[in-house]
Amino acid sequence: MSRVRAVLLDALGTLLELEDPGPLLAGELAALGARVSVEEARAAVLVEMDFYKSHHDEAADREQLADLRRRCAEVLSDALPPAAQGLGVPRLTEALLAALRFRPYAEVPAALRAMRDQGHTLVVLSNWDISLHDQLSATGLTPLVDGAVSSAEVGAGKPHPRIYERALEVAGAQAADAVMVGDSPDTDIAGALALGIAAVLVDRAGTAAAPNGAQVVGSLAEVPALIESLP
Repeated sequence: MSRVRAVLLDALGTLLELEDPGPLLAGELAALGARVSVEEARAAVLVEMDFYKSHHDEAADREQLADLRRRCAEVLSDALPPAAQGLGVPRLTEALLAALRFRPYAEVPAALRAMRDQGHTLVVLSNWDISLHDQLSATGLTPLVDGAVSSAEVGAGKPHPRIYERALEVAGAQAADAVMVGDSPDTDIAGALALGIAAVLVDRAGTAAAPNGAQVVGSLAEVPALIESLP
């Protein structure tokens, strides 16, 4: 029988994938009367994403989330051609949100159910704003996990110890009773190992180098059996 009581799970890249926002944003802008190429839309979204990653922890409540989204739309506007800039920030905010679509990887629901059936408590922890909970609900994952913690709520993101400690509190487990599953060697895996939490790297591309002490799998489908085999 596995010693694992809690499974801590990263969100983006582990449970959820982001659909290519380039065509989606180009379509949203075209519907508003501003024609930009898919390449121009994709390039602008990448600039916006860089800004978001540096500021998502500033959105710990709904008012702050609305402000962050406005600022992200301003960054997006500056990176778009003039025709799209003329739409204004409010409409660009709506277009941006409509173009950011997440979906679970195909194997994720079944893998989460299998881990639940094994008796493990599942907690998502992600470097994300307060809307992490909205995305888990929208993608149908909320009923399949026992809790979720965003870096914005904690005030610190992976690999900082505080977010792992909060996730362990939610799970009602100690580090020695938990395993972290994520796709980033530098944040998900290294941060967990530093706290004595066992770690599993999900390497879908088969190209990542896992830190010493971590297990490696190609998808979440392999994780339930792996957890049961841990000493």
